[in-house]
This record gives sequence, structure tokens and C-alpha cells, in this order.
Amino acid sequence: MSDNRLSVFKTYKLYVGGKFPRSESGRVYEVTDSKARWLANAPQSSRKDARDAVVAARKAFGGWSGATAYNRGQILYRVAEMLEGRKDQFVREVADAEGLSKSKAAAVVDAAIDRWVWYAGWTDKIGQVVGGANPVAGPFFNLSTPEPTGVVAVLAPQESSFLGLVSVIAPVIATGNTAVVVASADAPLPALSLGEVLATSDLPGGVVNILSGRTAEIAAPLASHQDVNAIDLTGADAALAKELEIAAADNLKRVHRGDAAFDWSADPGTHRLTAFLETKTVWHPTGALGVSGSSY
Repeated sequence: MSDNRLSVFKTYKLYVGGKFPRSESGRVYEVTDSKARWLANAPQSSRKDARDAVVAARKAFGGWSGATAYNRGQILYRVAEMLEGRKDQFVREVADAEGLSKSKAAAVVDAAIDRWVWYAGWTDKIGQVVGGANPVAGPFFNLSTPEPTGVVAVLAPQESSFLGLVSVIAPVIATGNTAVVVASADAPLPALSLGEVLATSDLPGGVVNILSGRTAEIAAPLASHQDVNAIDLTGADAALAKELEIAAADNLKRVHRGDAAFDWSADPGTHRLTAFLETKTVWHPTGALGVSGSSY
């Protein structure tokens, strides 16, 4: 093989609706490693890209939220399988993005794979943990069950770009929501490559949509969008978070204020699973007209 062969540089694209478009604006920006060396040109998403991602997420919501929890768990586990198969690629990208040694980057990727498995196991259990029968004074059954909030805009943490990214995406979709994710502005490449894993893991197109670019520019239209039901502000600084909370109040979005300083390697618990769930309570009479619990 010739030593003069030119390398084939990867063209990074957005992940929207199960496809890989360039930004509609045609803009890109340079991504560098921790030593300021050029890595790639990433798409610089526009407001139009953000709106397109919301449309794709809303279109996918009905089918994804209506899938069985067991099926969602199988698909999240499949994501872990596919990520495991491309581990070497992600170790390189995470090492470059986060300035880590190869061994430390491998530990981060392993933790990210395990995080997908963790949330895959919770899909058919969280309803039992946060739902149940409520005691009431009267001849009624009173049952509470969790339901997904809807379309969630997720601002991925700026630091800990890959494990933090997985830790904010997986719980959102595990509970039946769909997501529009704004990747870390300075280290977007692992996130954009994750789109390729999701596209080959049986996850329906539109369930997760990944945008790259300036966080404030993309987040502003998402926070004010009337068809976005919730927003996770983890990747926003204090000033931007305040601005987005005000914009989100227009249609009473559920706002998760984020925990950017959180140790992403720690046990994630269930708080992110419940952050984007709503509770539906159903009353049903007992006795002769009830389907069960009749008294004689």
C-alpha cells in the first residue's frame, strides 16, 4: 500500500429525524482538541434546524411513547451493543474531545455503555416505583400511573462531553419522551458520532435528534417553541439558564435546572427518569358496577 495515501476525513453532520443533514444555513465551525489542534468542522445549527428537529421529535413521539416499556428497554440495550462494537472509534474521539489519555477515555466510554444498560433496565420498572394505588375515602379505585411529558429539549453538559451526554439523553427516552439534544459546543464530535450509533440500533427516527453549534443560539428557539414540552438546562450557564427559563414560561414547560457540576460517574439514581414524567390519576367505582372488587 502506498505511503502517500491521503486520509479520508470524516464529514460530521447533524442527526435529525433519523437522517444526517447538514445545517440548512451551510455554516460550519472548527472543532479543536485540548491543545488547540484542528479535529474537524462541525455543523453550526440554525434556528431552522432547531425547529426541524422539534417537528421530527413530535412526529416520533406517538409511536415511541406508545411502545411497550419492555420494547424501549430492548432498544436502549441495542444502543449499548452497537456502541460496544464501535468502542475504539469513541475512545479516540473522547480522548481528543476531553484531553484524556487513551486508558481514561476507554473508562469513560465503558461507563457510557454501562449507563445505556442501566437505563434499559429501568424502562419497565419505573412505572411500578412511582405509580400505584392510592387509598381514598369512598367506594373507588384510585390509580396513579406515570406518562411521558412529550418533546424534551436537552442541553448536554459542556464538560464531560460523552458520559454526561449519555446521562442526559438515556433517561429522557427511556421513559417514552423524544429529545432534541444540543451537543457540547466545544466538544460536539462524540455526540454527532452517537447519532450514527442510534441510527443503527433500532431506535425510530426522530426519537433523538442531535444538533451542534452555539448553545445559546440553538437553545433560544427551543425554549420558546410552543411544541416543546420540557427543557433540561444542564448545559447552560447561569445567565443563559435564567434567560431560557423566562422564555420557557410562555407555554408552561417543565424545566429541569440541570446539574452540570454533578459527578457523572456516580450512581445516577432515578431522579432524571422522573424529571420528565407526568402523573395520570384514574378513579373507578367499586361495587356492582366495577370491573373488580365487587361486594356481596
